[in-house]
Amino acid sequence: MAEGHGTTAHTGAEGGHKAPFPPFQQDTFASQLVSLLIAFVALYLIVSKVALPKVGGVLDARQKKIEDDFAAALRLKGESDDALKAYEDALAQARARAQAIGTETRERLNAAAEAERKTLEQRLAVKLADAEKTIAATREQAMSNVRGIATDAASAIVQQLVGIAPDAKAVGHAVDATLKG
Repeated sequence: MAEGHGTTAHTGAEGGHKAPFPPFQQDTFASQLVSLLIAFVALYLIVSKVALPKVGGVLDARQKKIEDDFAAALRLKGESDDALKAYEDALAQARARAQAIGTETRERLNAAAEAERKTLEQRLAVKLADAEKTIAATREQAMSNVRGIATDAASAIVQQLVGIAPDAKAVGHAVDATLKG
């Protein structure tokens, strides 16, 4: 009996046959369906009243944050585009001003250099004319001295060679003819 008693504890039925799984027992099936329905409705109410609003709130907050961030990004992009355009405009104006200043300075310096060049050319022309006059006078004086020296030298040479003093007029004509070429 001890052995038979031990087997019934494990099988739940006498003779070693197993009893059906409790949820599938026909005599408790209706009450289990009612319990399941009550549990499902309670779970549905808890989820719909507590959990879903929290999840929905988180999703709404997240969507709002995304939309706000996107709007802020668009606003900042617009501001940066405006700032870039203003920077490019300012840069273009600065380049134009620099170009104008450079052109004005170049023209002013060219005009000053041209005026200085003309003044210098005039002074040099005056100095050149004076130098040419001085050179011409010096040449004239030197040539007159050369004629006299050549005449004296020719007279002395002829006197040394011939032994008599030559005619001064004849020596002068000979020197003039030789100097004129």
